[in-house]
Amino acid sequence: MDKIDYTELARNEIDNKTKPLGALGQLEQIAIQLATIQQTLTPEVYPARVLVFGADHGISRQGVSAFPAEVTAQMMANFSNGGAAINVIANSVGASIKVIDVGVNADLSELKNIDQCKVKAGTEDFTQGPAMKPQECNKALEIGSDQAITAFKDGIKTLALGEMGIGNTTAAAALVCAFTNHQVEKIVGLGTGIDQQALKKKYAVVKAAIALHQQTFDQPKLLLAALGGLEIAALTGTILKAHEFNMIVVVDGFISTAAALTACQINPNVRGNLIFSHQSAEQGHKLALEFLNTRPILQLNLRLGEGTGAALALPIIHTAAKILADMATFEQAGVSGKES
Repeated sequence: MDKIDYTELARNEIDNKTKPLGALGQLEQIAIQLATIQQTLTPEVYPARVLVFGADHGISRQGVSAFPAEVTAQMMANFSNGGAAINVIANSVGASIKVIDVGVNADLSELKNIDQCKVKAGTEDFTQGPAMKPQECNKALEIGSDQAITAFKDGIKTLALGEMGIGNTTAAAALVCAFTNHQVEKIVGLGTGIDQQALKKKYAVVKAAIALHQQTFDQPKLLLAALGGLEIAALTGTILKAHEFNMIVVVDGFISTAAALTACQINPNVRGNLIFSHQSAEQGHKLALEFLNTRPILQLNLRLGEGTGAALALPIIHTAAKILADMATFEQAGVSGKES
């Protein structure tokens, strides 16, 4: 039996809705993508879940962030107590939230509402050696994969990706530079708001890491272990597994996009499941999105992470699904189509 081409079916359905051809712009493309992912003309975006993976980075000891490393653990407590931006935004858009400790350099065992999955207490300084041993990276990938499995079993249709980790824009920038071959100065940005002196330090750190780990560049998993973070690896694992379940994956900002790049290098087929929520204010994000040949939904100058942009995009993605499923065609509505 021939496989049904839901991409073409959805395109024809959208084209015959009561509107001029293409009049709903990017919403139409999102609707077609949703139909393709779920293999149906009535895709469902909800229930949706935001996954926030937290981890620390050894590279933060080199002064590449405006905030001290202790902020990672403090923000995990804030997530647990429901006081962070992502808690508020997820609640406002009707999404559940799960926060996972995959590598925070603190004992979080007393925090409620945190999944305790720590691989180790943060990565190593990747200018001195790999950020993670291969087995540590594989464990983080597995933790992310397990979150996708759990979500699927819970009936979740959409996963929105988030993270927390002081120093993680440096790790993400190193990965993006390695995958895209862009100059460091084009990718590395201000992160949480560093000054020009710290920015120069950040350039030097990423250049040193890229030079040290060149031999891993043709092996995505080894490259992830060398330059990535435990939370970036977990996000990568979530993307890879969610694809197997035909789940929608909404990618947040620069760090989540670095994970998406990594996942696409490991398995290019996952690209079709990814919807990119926004273009952040981090300068390398635009180039990373261009490399992935994608147009994000929102432009809000966000630079927080946590999954905030991904959560904000959920109502728009849901609306696209409803347009495909519920909007009348010309024939159904008895409306005359465009004259030839």
